[in-house]
Amino acid sequence: MQALYGQLLVGLINGSFYALLSLGLAVIFGMLNIINFAHGALYMMGAFVAYFLLHYGGLNYWFALLLSPLIVGAFGIVIERTMLKRLAGLDPLYGLLLTFGLALMIQGIFQNYFGSSGLPYSIPPQLTGGVNLGFMFLPIYRAWVVIFSLAICIATWFMIEKTQLGAYLRAATENPHLVRAFGINVPRMITLTYGLGVALAALAGVLSAPINQVGPLMGADLIIVVFAVVVIGGMGSILGSVITGFALGVVEGLTKYFYPEASNTVVFVLMVLVLLVKPTGLTGRAS
Repeated sequence: MQALYGQLLVGLINGSFYALLSLGLAVIFGMLNIINFAHGALYMMGAFVAYFLLHYGGLNYWFALLLSPLIVGAFGIVIERTMLKRLAGLDPLYGLLLTFGLALMIQGIFQNYFGSSGLPYSIPPQLTGGVNLGFMFLPIYRAWVVIFSLAICIATWFMIEKTQLGAYLRAATENPHLVRAFGINVPRMITLTYGLGVALAALAGVLSAPINQVGPLMGADLIIVVFAVVVIGGMGSILGSVITGFALGVVEGLTKYFYPEASNTVVFVLMVLVLLVKPTGLTGRAS
């Protein structure tokens, strides 16, 4: 039973990363209609920025949690203003190809300077150790990752779905010309939305660094699964991405316990089954 509970914990941790990354993808696609294939590379950049802040700036994990999303989010804003903005109104395939090329370039640059092996990033002293629950040993940092990720996902969903700012964002997506008539700067809102999605990816990278180490390939190994999560939840559905991310992480963990050979493919099998029954995803809507 300890092995089962251990795999459930691993599934929840992976689900936390899936949820944060798919949330960022859903925000970008749902608001901007951009399929952001550079998301995995930006997740990797978030982890590397945390590493740089610690080893070259002397700033610990808690500063990295705040600064890394801001720095990588600002980099995302530069990408949107200089490149993606020029693709507005074109087929989404152009955005996919551009972001895929960016992902390869970013990954190649980091791999050239740091190689393919992972770099260690220590757990902050406040979150070391664990708690013996009787039926399993719960590492404090892993519990923190699950709780903090869930809190960020709920806060993001609430901001977009329940606040005036979120209403402006959704209105700007549906009818930008009408929103401009009310004096709202739509291009600025689009830029900040892309920056928010990128910042969520960078935040996931910081959370992942002490668990998975920091490496140029960490985003490439994860992004395909995250895209499957987004498709299952429904492209552009924020709530669907969060719920599906955590749920598929748990399913993956259970599969590793009961049938390890299928653990790497179970997400894609579920994606095929869901699309056969509901092509728009579990919570997606037809365009």
